[in-house]
Amino acid sequence: MNIQSSSAPGSEPSATQVAYMELRQMILTGALPAGEKLKIERLRNLLGTGASPVREALSLLTSDMLVERIDQRGFRAAPANLKNFQEILSLRCTMEDMALRQSIALATPAWEEALVLAHHRMQRTNRKEDVRGFEDAHKEFHMQVLANADAPVLLRYCSQLYDLNIRYRYLAAEGVDYKKRDTAAEHRDILDAAVTGDADGAATALFEHYRRTGDYLEETLRTL
Repeated sequence: MNIQSSSAPGSEPSATQVAYMELRQMILTGALPAGEKLKIERLRNLLGTGASPVREALSLLTSDMLVERIDQRGFRAAPANLKNFQEILSLRCTMEDMALRQSIALATPAWEEALVLAHHRMQRTNRKEDVRGFEDAHKEFHMQVLANADAPVLLRYCSQLYDLNIRYRYLAAEGVDYKKRDTAAEHRDILDAAVTGDADGAATALFEHYRRTGDYLEETLRTL
């Protein structure tokens, strides 16, 4: 569920939209930790808005599987665990393999140019100084790799699975060894294989990129 696109061009976002985007960002980046109870009053004060927009935003986030209802009136950030991550990883590899191969098979100069541009935007965005900007650019790159596939329903699921995975990437990043990872080189390998039409190479590079996150996560998640 992405309500950004529901606003008319040039219109101001509603209080619910603002609350949705802010809470979504906090859940994805771990500012609201996995499994934490989400109390309406606390979130209302945190966001400086009313209780109704917060409650409506949390209801929308349940559709994204980022929030769970724990009783008739309560919510919590969706828990994180190794089994859930492994399911997300398996689904991403299966669905993105289909989308990636079709995207490359239908390659056009316009798609290749858009992919190179998305990679450039991601590389020039400083993750530490602009977390939200980097996350937007990072998702744009990964979705652009798949975007040439003529499969809108498949791409929608790929986008949702990407979002569900972000929380796990932030958990993995807490490890000391993760900081030694050369993600720039990993992204370059994906880009190079895609623009040269090497579907097998692109799939290998993409899924190794995902699995490396899993390697860093395994020990952390076994304790959750």
